[in-house]
Amino acid sequence: MRMIKNGFLYQVTFMAKVFPVNCYLVEEEEGLTLVDAALSFSAKGILQAANRIGKPITKIVLTHAHEDHVGALDLIKAEFPDVPVYISIRDHRLMNGDRSLDQHEDPTPIKGGVPKRLQTRANVLLNDGDQVGSLTAIPSPGHTPGSMSFLDKRTNALIAGDAFQTRGGIAVAGDINPWFPFPAFGTWSKPTALASAKKLAGFRPALLAVGHGELIENPVEAMEQAIENFERKVRKGA
Repeated sequence: MRMIKNGFLYQVTFMAKVFPVNCYLVEEEEGLTLVDAALSFSAKGILQAANRIGKPITKIVLTHAHEDHVGALDLIKAEFPDVPVYISIRDHRLMNGDRSLDQHEDPTPIKGGVPKRLQTRANVLLNDGDQVGSLTAIPSPGHTPGSMSFLDKRTNALIAGDAFQTRGGIAVAGDINPWFPFPAFGTWSKPTALASAKKLAGFRPALLAVGHGELIENPVEAMEQAIENFERKVRKGA
């Protein structure tokens, strides 16, 4: 486990050199908001990170329902049974194993693994603009239909889940990076992911924090370049 601090944000990384999976602890006055729950074996490291910071986990927020983002959720919830769990209204369906699509959504199959044995369910369902402490919820579908990103209003740091990746170079969800293609393999809709990436870049974040890869400070130019690269591929039907 590796932990890096940037402002109020702590990036907690597992398997950093092989298959980096990130979750985040966001410091608030009263405690910590855990954003995503990494892999099933990550609970011990997440709890150790919180202990090092010296505050309890008071909220758990999920960017989406894939197994590498909810893997340790049951174990973390067992340690903090009264802590609320937040997810988008749309991905709550996926969390419950429902892979059906709405009429307006891209009619391509939802991809990626959702743990079948996950017992915990979210008890707070998020809409666009909802506040979770200092974090503003921003729908960013594409990787999954209900993916959400979170913008810290204090620092303009953006936690984008898998809407982008930075491992092996920055890329939009669905854009296959040969150095780390796995988030792309698990992406549901390329056109939807592209539209969400453009929306997120429009917030002009000061920091980009993603599910896979390093933090990027002043990321807007890199985000826009990644969007341009992916848009060319989408237009060509790649």
